[in-house]
Amino acid sequence: MGTMSRPRVVVLDYGSGNLRSAERALARVGADVQVTCDYAAARNADGLVVPGVGAFAACMTGLRAVGGDELIEARLAEQRPVLGICVGMQILFGRGVEHGVETAGCGAWEGLVERLKAPIVPHMGWNLVEVPSGSRLFAGIEHERFYFVHSYAVRHWEAQGDNERPPLVTWTPYDGDRFVSAVEDGPLAATQFHPEKSGDAGAQLLANWLDMLR
Repeated sequence: MGTMSRPRVVVLDYGSGNLRSAERALARVGADVQVTCDYAAARNADGLVVPGVGAFAACMTGLRAVGGDELIEARLAEQRPVLGICVGMQILFGRGVEHGVETAGCGAWEGLVERLKAPIVPHMGWNLVEVPSGSRLFAGIEHERFYFVHSYAVRHWEAQGDNERPPLVTWTPYDGDRFVSAVEDGPLAATQFHPEKSGDAGAQLLANWLDMLR
């Protein structure tokens, strides 16, 4: 583990994602941050952040090219924390469908990433979230707004097998639809919104996640 004051966090550079803003946001709340695709560094860090923007299929291609799918699986098997952001959250699910083409994801959770059914897509801007009781990620910020920009999401939560402690799932309503906006599941956490673009609330969420690394 890193020191009590500065957990070591790797932001995984696999060719997709808002790397520098995530790096700056994590550093501001007390992390010792490295942006890299180095497998050993990412495997051994206190926390791993998997960002992602753009298309599900392209993100999966980039992730596999640097061994990111194996890296996430290895860390979770050792109960080492991983945080997915935006498409970095989506690729943790079983599969994604874009323009009629289905792509396999990492499969950490069962579920389908699909296009939102709202009248206006992409969903862009600030929105409230419906936080389940017991959330550590949203401690103290349960009623805050977070910044979203996406056209796809998980709209139906699927049962996750024989899980003694089921994941905590946060939902967001949007224009007649709703989608999964965050998940907390042991060492694995993820947000559909961008905490690094969500002002003070996003900073507090990242700080809460860092506290979970200690």
